[in-house]
Amino acid sequence: MKIRAGYEIAYDCPQPTPMILTLSVHPSRTPDLVTWDRLRFDAPEPVVANTYHDTFGNFCHVIEAPAGRLTISNDFTVRDSGEPDVVPHGARQHTLGELPVEVLIFLLGSRYCETDRLSDIAWSLFGQTPKGWPLVQAICDYTHDRITFGYQYASRTKTAFDAYSERRGVCRDYAHLAIALCRCMNVPARYCTGYLGDIGVPVDGAMDFSAWFEVYLGGRWYTCDARHNTPRIGRILMAHGRDATDCAIVTSFGPCTLAGFKVVTDEILPA
Repeated sequence: MKIRAGYEIAYDCPQPTPMILTLSVHPSRTPDLVTWDRLRFDAPEPVVANTYHDTFGNFCHVIEAPAGRLTISNDFTVRDSGEPDVVPHGARQHTLGELPVEVLIFLLGSRYCETDRLSDIAWSLFGQTPKGWPLVQAICDYTHDRITFGYQYASRTKTAFDAYSERRGVCRDYAHLAIALCRCMNVPARYCTGYLGDIGVPVDGAMDFSAWFEVYLGGRWYTCDARHNTPRIGRILMAHGRDATDCAIVTSFGPCTLAGFKVVTDEILPA
């Protein structure tokens, strides 16, 4: 299947403002691109200062937004298998000594995933749950039931412990809480952001970028989604990292105001 994806995001800047953008498709999905994934700017002159791959392999752009309004946009087509997320029944949980060294960082606490504050809670809830996929599924079930979804509950400072305590949030809060609980139970987990449309499900409201997470079991990473808690079709990964800090679509180094935001993810049906 083919999916058309893209966005149009506008910022008002009172002065020239440096930014890091993590808005490109993740390099692992580059071979699937049918048309080029290219950022466009409506500025009168070029604003891109540098491009690079960060520590986690995400593709990033360094720009200087001019004073006034800057609109960033993209429109591309990507090929997808059309298969739902894999459910790895029977996937084994590794001991610490078996894990690749590059995976170990995803067992540690991070800015939004405070394993120190949630460790006792996690072990009291899941200490008797069989290890591996049954443990991960139990954590997804718990997080899905624990948090009430609502865009009005969004907060850029909310952590996993906050989401646990407040029992409300948006997709990133589901991901942060599930990630923190997995790490507390010695399951490596990393945060993901990208496109997720309503392909194969009833209309899911206005389109937005989505957050989910991945766990390392049986020698590979598997997709998990505590918010929807069911396999979905058509995910397009943009970035992954320890938590939302590593995957922020825009990080600004100066004052700016979001003036417009639109995301598109639509299946291209045969003529």
